[in-house]
Amino acid sequence: MEILGIDIGGSGIKGAPVNIETGEITQERFRVPTPKPSKPHSVADAVQILVDHFQWKGPVGCGFPTVVNNGMSVTKSNIHKSWVGVQVDELFQERTGLPVTVINDADAAGLAEMNFGAGVGKMGLVITVTIGTGLGTGVFYDGKLIPNFELGRIFYKNGEIIEYYAADSARKKENLSYKVWGKRFNKFLKHTNRILSPDLFIIGGGASKKLDKFETQITVDVPLLVAEKKNNAGIIGAAMAAHNWPK
Repeated sequence: MEILGIDIGGSGIKGAPVNIETGEITQERFRVPTPKPSKPHSVADAVQILVDHFQWKGPVGCGFPTVVNNGMSVTKSNIHKSWVGVQVDELFQERTGLPVTVINDADAAGLAEMNFGAGVGKMGLVITVTIGTGLGTGVFYDGKLIPNFELGRIFYKNGEIIEYYAADSARKKENLSYKVWGKRFNKFLKHTNRILSPDLFIIGGGASKKLDKFETQITVDVPLLVAEKKNNAGIIGAAMAAHNWPK
């Protein structure tokens, strides 16, 4: 069975049909820029462009960059404040005329990794971390998702949100070396370990490709694996959610 998976990000919206039994993307993925400003109806129009590109007529799964509770955007996170309180699934359904399931984007990436990547067969408490504009996290116990663990949004020092301190965007904004930034990311992992005591971290997102540049700064006493699904994780997991998510 194939489902169209769409990953909505701060700079781009990308998607592709996914074979949900194998986790394989069955057509070349397609990407459009995220509208600026990223207000609801503009993003819905962008989703329609992807649907039209693939001439899609079936169910759609979307990973969305906020806390999502039963299809509703609860926080603004790194997108426009007008999304707070929007029933995202209904908005996209009205725009496309198709059944749409919407979940948090980091949860979607985690679903892909736990089912088809580095997390296959991993039991206990597993935390997937996507390092990018923010610090997205997916939390799993014995392979089952516990939704909406936005650990990158916890407070760190003086009321500062930790992703503003330790995300890859902070490294770029402050022009930090990987060594200096790696110490910051290690603090995030240690802080998370102190709260949740996970059995495994799986690190994904763009910065995970450069792990060799900062892995010596990682001292947290928890096993760590690099994600395998890379930039396709959000697409794959979103499609899986459209098939498996409670309706």
